[in-house]
Amino acid sequence: MSIAPHSACAFSRCIRESKLVTRASPMTKPQPKPWIAQIHAYVPGKSKSASGQPLTKLSANENPLGSSPAALAALAGEHNPADYPDPDARALREKIAEVHGLDPDRIVCGTGSGELLHCAVQALAGPGDEVACSRYSFSLYPLLAHKVGATAVLAADADYAASVDNLLAAVTERTKVVLLDNPNNPVGTLLPPSEVARLHAGLPSDVLLVVDEAYGEYVDPALQQAAFALAAHHENVLVSRTFSKAYGLASERVGWVTGAPHLIDLVNRLRGAFNVSVSGQKAALAALSDQAFVAASRAHNAAERARFAAAIAALGNRGLSTSPSEANFLLVHFDGAVSAAQALEALSDAGYAVRHLPSQGLPNSLRITIGKSEDMARVIAALRTLCGEAA
Repeated sequence: MSIAPHSACAFSRCIRESKLVTRASPMTKPQPKPWIAQIHAYVPGKSKSASGQPLTKLSANENPLGSSPAALAALAGEHNPADYPDPDARALREKIAEVHGLDPDRIVCGTGSGELLHCAVQALAGPGDEVACSRYSFSLYPLLAHKVGATAVLAADADYAASVDNLLAAVTERTKVVLLDNPNNPVGTLLPPSEVARLHAGLPSDVLLVVDEAYGEYVDPALQQAAFALAAHHENVLVSRTFSKAYGLASERVGWVTGAPHLIDLVNRLRGAFNVSVSGQKAALAALSDQAFVAASRAHNAAERARFAAAIAALGNRGLSTSPSEANFLLVHFDGAVSAAQALEALSDAGYAVRHLPSQGLPNSLRITIGKSEDMARVIAALRTLCGEAA
C-alpha cells in the first residue's frame, strides 16, 4: 500500500521532530509518574530466617488446616490449559450468590480481593483526592491510594482499633474512598454492624465505603451478613471477600466484591480480562460447597486463638499483652524487658516466621498467625522460655 505524498511528508516531519525531542530531552530512560516513584512494593510475610533457613510460616495468615478436600479434588481434575477461563466467572458468581443470599449480577470476581480493591480506588480517586483508612489497617491500603496519585489519610486509632468518630473526622471534601478492613489487619479487631452502619451514615453519599472482609468467615456467622445488607441497600458501599483465608486457597488468588450495579460496572471496566484462572474458579466453586471445612477452620481458629491469648495473658507480668481479635491471628505487644525484636529472633530460632511491623508504626508488636495446635504450643513454649518462665 502506497502513502500519499503529503502524508509521507507529514510522517517524515513527525520522525524528525521526535528525534529532535529525543536529543533535547535530558531523560535517558522512561520516567514514572512522581507518585509512583515515591512508593514501595507490598512486602509479604517472611518464610525464611536471616540465614536462609525455611521456617514454618505464621506470618501470612494462611489456613493451618490447608484446603478443603473438595477443592483439592477439583484442582486434581483435568482441564485444558490452552483454553481461556470463563471471563465472567458466571458459575462461581452464582454459587457465591447462593451461599450468601446475594444477586449474582451484583458480584464480580477478581485475582484475589486485592485486584478488586485496586479497581475501586482507581475508579474514583486520583491526583488531588484522598483515600482514608484507619491508622492500623492492611498495609496495601496506602499503596492503593499512592498508585493512582491520591493521598492516603490515616485516621487516628482507638487503642489500635478503628474508630468511627476518627474516620469521620478524617473525611474532607477531597475524600473519595474510605477503606475499612473488618476484622482489621494487623490488629484483628472487629467493628460491630451497628458501628459500620454509623460510619456509613456519617459519610457523604458520593464517598465510597469499602468494607474489606478478608477474615469475614472467622467471625460469628450471626454477624456475617450485615455488610452485605448495607451494600444491597445503598449506592456507595462495596463489600469484599477472599478465598485466601478460611477457604485455604491463597495460591489460587480468588476474591470477589458485591455492591450496587453501577459500582460493579466500574470494577468490571477496570479488572483484568480473564482474571480468574480456570483452576481458581474450579477450586473456589468446590470450596463453596464444603461449608463444613469452613466451619471446622473457624472452630479450630477460635479454640487455638483463645488458648494462645490466655498463654500471653499469663505473661502479662513480663509486659506481654494482646489486642482483641476476631481474625486468624493475634497482635502481641511487648512492653516489658523482652522486646518484639528479641521475640522475633527467638521464634525464628524455634523454627517460626511471624510478622514484625515497625513500618506500620508497630515496632513493639508481632502479628502471629494461629497455626496448628502443636505449632502454637511450641510458640508459647518459646515465648515462655524467652520471658524466663518454665516452658
